[in-house]
Amino acid sequence: MKVLADEPVYAINVLDGGVTVGDVIDDRIYEQTLAEKKAFFVADLGALMRQHVLWHSHMARVRPFYTVACNSSPVVIDVLAALGTGFVCANKSEVELALSYSVPPESIVCGAPCKQLSHLRHAARAGVDLLVCDSETELRKIARCHPAARLLLQVATATAAEETSMPFGCTLKSCRHLLQCARELGVQVVGVKFHVPASCSSLQAYSHALSDARCVFDMGEEFGFDMKMLDIGGGFSGSEGQLEQVASAIGPLLDLYFPALSGVHIMAEPGSYYVSSCFTLAVSIIGKKAVGQEQRGQPPDGMSPGNEPEFLYYMNDGVYGSFASKLLEDTIPAPSVHKKSVKGAEPLFVSSLWGPSWDGLDRVVECLLLPELGVGDWLIFSNMGTSGLGEPSSCTAVQKPPVYYIITADDWYEMQEAGINLDSTLNTLLVPYCF
Repeated sequence: MKVLADEPVYAINVLDGGVTVGDVIDDRIYEQTLAEKKAFFVADLGALMRQHVLWHSHMARVRPFYTVACNSSPVVIDVLAALGTGFVCANKSEVELALSYSVPPESIVCGAPCKQLSHLRHAARAGVDLLVCDSETELRKIARCHPAARLLLQVATATAAEETSMPFGCTLKSCRHLLQCARELGVQVVGVKFHVPASCSSLQAYSHALSDARCVFDMGEEFGFDMKMLDIGGGFSGSEGQLEQVASAIGPLLDLYFPALSGVHIMAEPGSYYVSSCFTLAVSIIGKKAVGQEQRGQPPDGMSPGNEPEFLYYMNDGVYGSFASKLLEDTIPAPSVHKKSVKGAEPLFVSSLWGPSWDGLDRVVECLLLPELGVGDWLIFSNMGTSGLGEPSSCTAVQKPPVYYIITADDWYEMQEAGINLDSTLNTLLVPYCF
């Protein structure tokens, strides 16, 4: 199905008869055998439902607000809006996207720590009143452009400050000053936000963050504010094990500091949690180079002996496309080789994967073991849902890979039972999948 630029139509293929995501990838690769080989995504929308059910089974008190910047694909927004999640928006266009799917303004948070004046005015006109704030400068901007705003003070956590060069959030000491300033400006403060990164290995960080949040609640109440919202931020990797660990760590603390009878509404900002496992990326090898030992140096421990070559493979997608997170120093997991590309048990060689730009920064995976591949072979990257997917931007000439949306018949029936009926949406079309 062709997508018209001025009137996009998103086809969702319904899989039946035991057809899997792998079968769809095989089929799409086979279609490109005699055509120009292009990278593409396959998105399993059933994964969104499964992650949503998993969330509510472990975090019943915490309402999820999806971070739109993670993946602004309209179909993802459509499904999550139907599931009743809230949305965290960083700018005007993300707010408009959420509103276009009938998300009520009270279910939208303007979460950017530093907001443009025009975006603040747009939020005010749209009735989006819940904003995050962490400095006096931001507070005065909000008071001028959106005086009816309700603020969440973002409190810095030690873990987040250690893991980023641009830490956001205010200290407990500065919170008192901000509360005083908000009262003088007539801006309402309604709660607190903090963020513990998913990479944080110590769950003790949540204990410190919740204790600090309770202190800020008490300070806010001293200044006469009605403190009724707590945002525990993102930091959810998407794995059930990590979600269980966080839930078990914060559950008793929430009951201690913010018991249910207190009337405090608790929210979180899962982004990659929802979409990471939903998207799989297939890329094709477009170039290859063998490098000798004298050029590459000594391979890492556990890799192939030094007398074997290292292969540099160039793919039809890279860091200036679907692997943009590599520029933020995120680690790209090693891919699997498409099964039709591997013939039996083959020797493995030290390899690296590069994008098509021939730029020194366009190295996607630095060192891994792969069988020797040829031009035209395919690699499959799982958990690629946070790859900047969304509507094409006029600011870039990079053409985004097409996305093939699928859902199994069982998942579709489960969605219907949950009250989700995507085929009634004007820009979505359900079609049975055929080989």
